[in-house]
Amino acid sequence: MNKNTAAVLWHEEARLRAQDQARVETLRQSPHFLKRFVLLLTLLGPGILVMIADNDAGGVITYAQTGAAYGLGFFVPALVVGGVIAFLVQEMTVRLGAVTHRGHAEMIWGRYGAFWGWFSLVDLVLANTLTLITEFIGITIGMSVFGVPPVLSALGGLAVDAGILLVLRYRAWERVSLWIAAGNLIFVPLALMAHPHWGRVVAAFQHWSVPGGWSAAFLFVLLANFGTTIAPWMLFFQQSSVVDKGLTVADVRHGQLDTALGSLAMVMVAVAIVVLTGSLAFGHPGAQNYDIQQILAVIGRRLGPTGEDLLALGLVEAGTIAAIALTASTSWATGEAFGWPRSINLPVRQAWRFYLPGLISAGIAAGIVLVPQAPLGFLNLTVQVIASIFMPAALLFLLLLLNDRDIMGRYVNKSWQNGAAIAIVGLLVVLNGLYGLSVVFPHGF
Repeated sequence: MNKNTAAVLWHEEARLRAQDQARVETLRQSPHFLKRFVLLLTLLGPGILVMIADNDAGGVITYAQTGAAYGLGFFVPALVVGGVIAFLVQEMTVRLGAVTHRGHAEMIWGRYGAFWGWFSLVDLVLANTLTLITEFIGITIGMSVFGVPPVLSALGGLAVDAGILLVLRYRAWERVSLWIAAGNLIFVPLALMAHPHWGRVVAAFQHWSVPGGWSAAFLFVLLANFGTTIAPWMLFFQQSSVVDKGLTVADVRHGQLDTALGSLAMVMVAVAIVVLTGSLAFGHPGAQNYDIQQILAVIGRRLGPTGEDLLALGLVEAGTIAAIALTASTSWATGEAFGWPRSINLPVRQAWRFYLPGLISAGIAAGIVLVPQAPLGFLNLTVQVIASIFMPAALLFLLLLLNDRDIMGRYVNKSWQNGAAIAIVGLLVVLNGLYGLSVVFPHGF
């Protein structure tokens, strides 16, 4: 890309973003309630998207496997705690993006140099590609319920992902993605169809106990649940999305509300899935083997074909919306790292370098899912565990940036926010350490 072309693209990117910011400023200046409400709706997006996409196909499968294997006792309250943790982490990306107008990868490269920049970028791209595998697992398994061959399911999911990214500019891309994300709520009526024993759900909060003790298997599933609740891609995605959307410091409160609403939706859906499978599949053969297809079959027997179809559609939706978010996350981070113009507003012919990395990672993931006899259930949990292992390093970079007064000014972290972030990092390190010990000493842990 020559300098003249790059300059034109940077100018076009800035012009389109300025248009969006001008529209927001016009709404902000209006005293009318309706215009203020429209302003709220206009600013919503990145927080809801990142949290709903966090309930991805891998997350849905993980929650379903968790409920089937361990029931309701421990993980229902654990997921509520996970939602609070996710909000505390993602709120920091809102402030960082709105204050600096720079994406997460760009901030790391600019502030800490090429070594740590490469470290974070390779970490992210690897984790994103692995996570994309779980999205295509969900899409292919979900579509198999309707008799669609895996090849067609994977290619169809890849086509939808690429089409939305390449055809729409940011504002339309975000709105279409939000409509797809709304399908995640399908798991709430599914949980109600299971007629759960609500007394047991309430008792889970009163008597928070570890089912079967702290075994290696339990720690593996616990790490998987944390890995699907907070993951490195979420930091990069939401910060870049805030920047591409054109949010400023005046929009921080709306960004925090956006993230809070997304966190609430994420927890509600995650709990619904655990309640669903914990009520219907817990104790059935195959549950301890984390076999999602057997879990689907159990749901079909207990709720009938409609229940199985709805769960399958939920898997497809979850995989689709997460694939859209992960692909964009990879493209944004790569563009930021290499200094390319990077905005979903830009035309493909001129900014193909920006779009290519994300689409390549999605294509690789779709191909891996089609490998015969792949242990998809175990692979899904493993990917979530890897995400939880990568997360402490990603959080440390975020924490360093949020305490850098030169770039954050008065928006630096407060003491309690630093304390919460350090506690989250400590929790992940301890859980990872305990899991490592349980693997090394399986009989003496």
